[in-house]
Formats: sequence, structure tokens, C-alpha cells
Amino acid sequence: MSDSTRPGPAAGGTGDQAPDSFLDGTWTGTGSGPGEGRGIGPGFGIGQSPDARRALTAKVLWIGLWLFFLAEPADDLLHGRHGVVARVCGTLGLLLFVGTYVVLVFRHTSRLTDRVVVRIVLGALPAGAVVLALTLGEPWLVLFVYVAVACGAVLPARRARFAIPAATSLMVVTALVLGVGPEVGLMIPALLGGFSMVAVGQLVRTTVQLREARAQVAQLAANEERLRLARDLHDLLGHSLSLITLKSELAGRMLPDRPEQAASQVADIEAVGRQALADVREAVTGYRRPRLAGELAAAQEALRAVGMTAAVPGELPSALGDAQEAALAWTLREAVTNVVRHSGGHRCVVGVVRRETLDGPVVELSVEDDGAGPSGAAPGNGLAGLTERLAAAGGTLETGAAPGHGFRLVARVPAAP
Repeated sequence: MSDSTRPGPAAGGTGDQAPDSFLDGTWTGTGSGPGEGRGIGPGFGIGQSPDARRALTAKVLWIGLWLFFLAEPADDLLHGRHGVVARVCGTLGLLLFVGTYVVLVFRHTSRLTDRVVVRIVLGALPAGAVVLALTLGEPWLVLFVYVAVACGAVLPARRARFAIPAATSLMVVTALVLGVGPEVGLMIPALLGGFSMVAVGQLVRTTVQLREARAQVAQLAANEERLRLARDLHDLLGHSLSLITLKSELAGRMLPDRPEQAASQVADIEAVGRQALADVREAVTGYRRPRLAGELAAAQEALRAVGMTAAVPGELPSALGDAQEAALAWTLREAVTNVVRHSGGHRCVVGVVRRETLDGPVVELSVEDDGAGPSGAAPGNGLAGLTERLAAAGGTLETGAAPGHGFRLVARVPAAP
């Protein structure tokens, strides 16, 4: 099961280096719920994850929304009182301006990643806006809105807070030079658009860091489990192996002069070895058959540790065999691990109830989160392993989208009559 949204032409950040923008094509999530096979990973194209495709769609839609402001200069080119040369130069200038803006927004996708080059290209935007506005007139002042938005998208927050008002002020000065006065209808979109990009960048950066932290928490939990197993095996086998080594040396020294005493030592070695084998089997069985009550407590702790609201039952049905309880406990552990690592949600609800069905009474375990939901990809090894484990206990596994939003996993095993 082991294996995750949304507006702005780009996003800024804090610090000397601006974080990757939401529209850079570099931000990706890690998963989305108790299911598996989400396939979240970087990049776009063939085989890209659902979240990556949604991010790309959001880019296109958001860019299309902002390009709506180009209707006025485009109309001026078509119906304004300009000569042929002015129309041709204006068209080329507008295409160059829009191309520069889009390259900045998709700068990582277009391999424009050098910070110095990015800021040089960003500096070309206000220069182009001034030239086009002074040459072709008032309708071209709208280009300064794009300048402000690009500043918010590219620059770190502490620089963008000065660059955005500067771009807006440059628009006012250009308007005064043209003799049309301040364009309040453009000042507001310029300021709001620019600072919105800064805010969205901060939000996206925080979200990415949170998901990375969740993945680290899950990895730490897995490492702790390995360390715990290693400690227990060491405690179980350390004494037994030392005793076997000692008795083997004694038996070797007793041969061939004292064969009866050597045989006694060999018998002791056999007994110690059998006991060590039984201890290891018992320890492994303990790890492979967790108790449902313990896993519920661990699930609540794990969910709260990553800041998710956890709703778990306080009481459990009593009519469960050992194999059935172990299967549900493993299912719960795997499902909650994936919620912690991949869902990106804020709430997880766990339910354990007894139900009467046509096939007899069953105990039903459900794990539901409000994260990104299923991806539609093929089930991974975790889901396949749980399906086999539940089938061995006479149970079934179902996964799919939760009502409204998120992912839902339901496991059922036979209950005692």
C-alpha cells in the first residue's frame, strides 16, 4: 500500500532564494491515502501522476485567466489608429512580452533555472511594458499588471514586497507621461495579483515541507520498528548463542577421551538450539500478529504526531479469532501508515464494527481520510499483500474513493457466531 493543489501564475517565497513556484513544474506531492499505487513523482508527461496532471491543468487555466487582460492591447492592434509598421511592431512586441512572461512562469519546465538569468529576463518585462505603452498608447498600460505578477512569482518575498509597488508606480508614471492619469482599475489588479503570488508561494512551500515531514515521520517509525526487532532478537539469541558456543568448545575438548560427557554437552546444545528456535518463532509471530487494540492506540498516536485529527473507536467487538484479529491489525497498520505518508488530509476516521450479512456475521474495519483520494493506478504490493492476508483469514478488502473527498479502505473478516 505504501507508495498528492492550486492557483497562481507562480509562487514566491522567503529567503535569498525564491522557492520553487507552484507553476514551475517542479512541485509534486507524495500520495493520497490508505490506498497505494498513487505514483506521485516529479515531472510531467507520459506516466505522470494525477496530482502532476492536475497541477499542469491548473497552470494552463490560471495563465489563460490572466491572459484575458491582453484583450485590450489586442483590440488596439486590430482597431486602433496605427499604421502598418506600428501594428507589426506592436504584434511582435506583444508576442515577445507574453513569451517572456510565460517562460518566467514555466521557468523550470523551460530549463530557465539560473537565478541571474531569470532576474535579467524579469527586468526585460518592465522595459518592454514601458516601450510598448509609450509607443502605442493607453491600452498597453495593462502590461504592467503582468510585470507585478511576475515579480511576485519570481522574487523572494522580501524583495517582491518592494518590486510589486515599484512596478505599479512605474505604471502610474507611464500613464502620467501619456497624459491619461493614474489607472486605478489597473493598480488594484497589479497589487493584488503580485502579492497573491507571494502568499500562494508561501502556502505551497509550507505544504510541501509538511508532506516531506510526514514522509520522514513514517520512515522514522519504520526504522524504529527495525531497531526494536533487532534489539529483541539480540536479547533472545545473545545468551543462547553464547551458551551453544561454550558447550561446543567443551564437547570438542572432551573428545575422544570422554565421549559420554561430550554427548551430554551435545544434547545440551540441541536443547538450547531448540529453545532459541522457539524463542525466535515466538518473537516473529508476535510481530506478524499484532493485536488490534494496540494498533488502534498506535494509529491514534501516529496520526496526531503529524497533526491529523484521529477518530478511533474506544471499544472493539469481542468475537474475533486470532487469525482474523491479526489480519485486521495488519490492515490497520498499513492503512494508517499510508494515510500519514501520502494522504495530505487533515482527518482520519477509523471504525471497527460487527455486522450481520447474508454470509454470516463479520467484523468490519474501515479507514477513511479526507485527502486527495485514489489515483486509479494499479494496486501496489502493499494492497496485494493485505488482500492475500485477509483472504487467508477468510476476509475481503475493498478500496475506493470516500464519500465527498478522500480515500476509503474497508476490510471484513468472519466473526465468531
